[in-house]
Amino acid sequence: MFNIISYLIFLAAASFITIDVGRRCYHAGRFYLEYLIHDKHLCLTINRILLGCYYLMNLGYIAISLTTWERISFMEQVISVTAIRIGNIMLILCVLHYINIFTLYLLRKNLTIK
Repeated sequence: MFNIISYLIFLAAASFITIDVGRRCYHAGRFYLEYLIHDKHLCLTINRILLGCYYLMNLGYIAISLTTWERISFMEQVISVTAIRIGNIMLILCVLHYINIFTLYLLRKNLTIK
């Protein structure tokens, strides 16, 4: 019973975080890409690819996270296990976001040197 409660809380929070962060990065990323690349059509294509990859990575992590869930016996475990899993998702999102920004910056730097 506690596992089901934990799954539902985790899925609701993970879905909200994934969709909200993806939407925000997609809209804000358009301007960043246009600043770096100066080609609106290419920027739109890259931004859509990044959004698709972002959703696939998160759905994969959420699915793997659900398969490795330990048995929960107390209400305190529901809170701690769910908080740890949601925290892992937020850390992964943060790292992936900064890797994307740094990679795009390096690509732009290499394009301007040539």
